[in-house]
Amino acid sequence: MEKYSAFRDRGSGIAPFFPIPTQPAGVALPFHVFLFVVRVTILLPFSLLYFLVLAWLPIGSLGKKAALWVMLGVPGIWWIDLAVDGVKKGSLGQNQHRLPHPGSVIASSHTSPIDALYLAAIFDPIFTQSFPNERKVLRIGLWQAMLNALLQPALEPPKGAKLVDIAALLAHRPDRCIAIFPESTATNGRGILPFSPGLLTVPARTKIFPVSLRYTPADITTPVPGAWFDFTWNLCSKPTHCIRVRIAEAVYNDAAEATSKEAPRRNSYETNLLDDLHARPLKPVQMEANGSGYNSEAEKRVLDKIAEALARLGRVKRLGLGVEDKIKFVKVWSKRR
Repeated sequence: MEKYSAFRDRGSGIAPFFPIPTQPAGVALPFHVFLFVVRVTILLPFSLLYFLVLAWLPIGSLGKKAALWVMLGVPGIWWIDLAVDGVKKGSLGQNQHRLPHPGSVIASSHTSPIDALYLAAIFDPIFTQSFPNERKVLRIGLWQAMLNALLQPALEPPKGAKLVDIAALLAHRPDRCIAIFPESTATNGRGILPFSPGLLTVPARTKIFPVSLRYTPADITTPVPGAWFDFTWNLCSKPTHCIRVRIAEAVYNDAAEATSKEAPRRNSYETNLLDDLHARPLKPVQMEANGSGYNSEAEKRVLDKIAEALARLGRVKRLGLGVEDKIKFVKVWSKRR
C-alpha cells in the first residue's frame, strides 16, 4: 500500500478516493442475488422509461418527482434522516425558508449518483458541473449529473462547451434553484475536497445552502470511475439503504457585495478617454496549491465557510487532495486492477 500513500491527506491520513469495501453476504448471498435480480429487472426498464419518455413529457414537477421517488424506492432507499440547522424536529413546516427554494443555490457533497437523484426528487434543481480553476459552470441534466459520479473527473470543460455563471442561470430561471457539486468529483465521503471557484459567481444576496448527503451502508459511494457493476450490486442487493441529509444555514457570497462596493460605477462626467487608456489591469487570479482560484481574501473566506459547513455536517475533515490527485490515483489504481 506504500504506492498509495501519496493519495492520503498529509494532515489526517484520510484517503478519499479508495472504494469502501462491501460486507460479505455470507449465508445470505442467495437472498442478495434474488433481490438484485428482481430490482434490476424493475429499475432498469423504469429508468429508461423516465429518461427517454417521461422526462420530456409535460407531466409537471410533481409527476416527475413521483417517478424519481419510485427510482429511489425500488433499490431499497426507504429511510431519509433529515436535519436542518436551527430547526427542531416537527417544526420543519414552519421553517420552509431554511430549505433550498427557487432562486437559491445548493452546494452539495458529491459521493454517489444517488446525490443528484435525491436532490432532483426533493428540490427539482438545475444541475451544473464545476471545474477546478474555472468560475463558470456547465449546465447539465439529471442523467449527466448522475453519470458524472461514475466518470473520470475533468480538469477542464469539454471543447466547445457553453459555460455560464450561476448569476446568469438564476436570472434566466428564477423559478428553479441551482445545484452545484463544488468538489468537482466524487469521493468516498470521508473528507471534503478543495472547492472550485464556481460558487464565487453567486449574487451577494442569494442564499447558498450547504447540503451533506451520507449513506448507510456507505459502499454505494463511487470514488473510483467505471465501477458500474459494483455500484449496481451494492445498491440493489442490500435490503435497505439510509440517506443521512444535513442542511446548514444559508451562506451568502459576501465577496460579491464587497467587490461591488470597491468598484462603484462612474458616470460619464467622472471618466474620460485617458482613464480607459491608462486603466489599471485587473488583479490576476491567485492559485492555491490545492487548485482553488480566488481574487481576494474575501472570496477565499466564502469558499472556506461553505466547505467548513459541509465538513461539519458530514462529520469529516477538509482535505488538501484535489481533482488532479484523483486523476493520478485512478491511473495507479487501474494498473493494479
